[in-house]
Amino acid sequence: MKQLLIVLIVFITSCQPAKKPIDKTAEKPLHLTKQEAAKLSVLPLKCVNKEYPNKLSQVLTSDADLKPPRVLHPCFYGCFDWHSSVHGHWSLVKLLKEFPDMPKADSIIILLSNKLSKENMLRETAYFKAKENKTYERTYGWAWLLKLSSELHTWNAPVARKLEQNLQPLTDTIVKFYKTYLPKLRYPIRVGTHTNTAFGLSFAMDYAKTVNDTAFENIITKRAKDFFLKDKGYPLWWEPGGYDFLSPALEEIDIMRKVLPKETFLAWLKTFLPEITDPGFTLAPGEVSDRADGHMVHLDGVNFSRAWCLYGLAKQYPEFDYLIPLANKHVNHSLPNLMGDSYEGGHWLASFAINALTQ
Repeated sequence: MKQLLIVLIVFITSCQPAKKPIDKTAEKPLHLTKQEAAKLSVLPLKCVNKEYPNKLSQVLTSDADLKPPRVLHPCFYGCFDWHSSVHGHWSLVKLLKEFPDMPKADSIIILLSNKLSKENMLRETAYFKAKENKTYERTYGWAWLLKLSSELHTWNAPVARKLEQNLQPLTDTIVKFYKTYLPKLRYPIRVGTHTNTAFGLSFAMDYAKTVNDTAFENIITKRAKDFFLKDKGYPLWWEPGGYDFLSPALEEIDIMRKVLPKETFLAWLKTFLPEITDPGFTLAPGEVSDRADGHMVHLDGVNFSRAWCLYGLAKQYPEFDYLIPLANKHVNHSLPNLMGDSYEGGHWLASFAINALTQ
């Protein structure tokens, strides 16, 4: 009887499914490799000099304003629209900064030197100073321009100093626009697309801290508190919208973690989005139904932007490291879609992927 019992126990045990080993790599943020950087660099390289198709979004005052994109914007005319061209150039700077010996590094430096020339930047600046263009690209394009400036400022390479100097007139113009605009904005814009206020403040804050512009930092801090400090019970189930490439909820968290001290931020977060403070928090990635539709493909962007917000929160406050696998899930969902993608996504999504992978 004892022998029969032993045999039965062995049989039952052998029938149990083997336990899967815990995947520890999922608990670490994804990182950009040199091989991945080389692949992603192909996308901005393809579009920064691609003039057409093009969405100018300009205000016409006469027939004389009808000029080719390369004339109106001698640097940022490619990649379908102005802001995508700006973050395409940022992508190349970021990749070179991370991997100075990456493939085509020398040719990328030559390209950047030609595109971000002093003459081109003065002409780009002049465009913004026209009366009709003072709101052009507000604030999405402004934010990416400051991100490009920040990247050049922190890039320890001889060419970076020259490029930063060339870009400075446009950078100064954008900062001046921000400082004029923010005090007048009475209500925040909470959409998941270009004009999202929290996103514009977040990138601007990164710039202000990078260059030690205390006055700018103070304006951003004040306005972020004015706009968002009293927010509570955000309905996350409303996200994403059909064309979103930003998460209004996570972008708001992203700026508030940058402007509030820890205890104040944690208390605010529990009121604003209490479910994210639960280690079991989850969020399904956005699903793209038609990759050739320029608006539908925005949802790959929302996956990358969600990821960089989640990585940023976990990096600043390690008690939120349970969000890292969720961020990884979002990146892994959309990253395979980029190579060989249609121009609708290829002209801008690499920038979002790079920003997520370099957090």
